[in-house]
Amino acid sequence: MTTQGAVSRARVLRRTLTPPEAKLWVCLRRRALGGLKFRRQHPVGAYVLDFYCAEARLAVEVDGQHHGGPEQFEKDTARTAWLAKQNTAVLRIAAERVRTDLEGVLGWIRMNAEDRVRG
Repeated sequence: MTTQGAVSRARVLRRTLTPPEAKLWVCLRRRALGGLKFRRQHPVGAYVLDFYCAEARLAVEVDGQHHGGPEQFEKDTARTAWLAKQNTAVLRIAAERVRTDLEGVLGWIRMNAEDRVRG
């Protein structure tokens, strides 16, 4: 996908968040998590990140069941490696964990983001 394709796809995805993404977004938007600014469905290169904190250079990906297959695992690994070359860390969170342990998820995101901001 091209960068322009990623921008167009991001616009569509912002209107169609999955229930776990929507639940997490409510907690991340408007600097609600430790004053950190997150963007949703943010295009970076040819990719669209579920959530992105520019200050921490941190991507948060909410992975549903389709991420368990070998083909998707390879795609996710390549994406994570490319983002690492851009100095962006990736946190992968199972959608089920967002549903069952939202407070734990938020604490993990905040800890990682704050660690990266402090450098």
